Amino acid sequence: MTQIIYGERISKQAKLRLGCSATLFNDERNQVLLTRRKDNGSWCLPGGMVEVGESVSESCAREVLEETGLEVHILRLTGVYSDPNQVIVYPDGNQAFIVVLNFEVKLISGEPGLSSETIGVDWFKLSEAVEMDLFHGHAQHIRDAVAGREGAFIR
Repeated sequence: MTQIIYGERISKQAKLRLGCSATLFNDERNQVLLTRRKDNGSWCLPGGMVEVGESVSESCAREVLEETGLEVHILRLTGVYSDPNQVIVYPDGNQAFIVVLNFEVKLISGEPGLSSETIGVDWFKLSEAVEMDLFHGHAQHIRDAVAGREGAFIR
């Protein structure tokens, strides 16, 4: 099971990885799409690791398509997130210090569906989503995306 461990500057022992997440609002901007991870059952924004040879926007769009079946267009960068006091531990024992770029995206086509990585895909009211215990601090990503700030948050 994928989990997060915490400790003072624990990220020094892990590999640096670049990830992305996507905030997709419904047309009225009062709901956000969340996925439920198969590996640990946590709800989160769609997203994953950037692969060698792709841009961060390509990675974000690919991850949304893989996890939800939705084709999206990247609108803007809403935040950059890193916490040197936490590490993601994967089922194989590998540890990663992840720097995450969160993007607001717009739906181009498709209907939400499950994938090999997800056991749930659903729309949640914003007021509910920001209060949920989402994986890897994604509630903050949502709060930052709705803040209306011109530039991206750096956290």
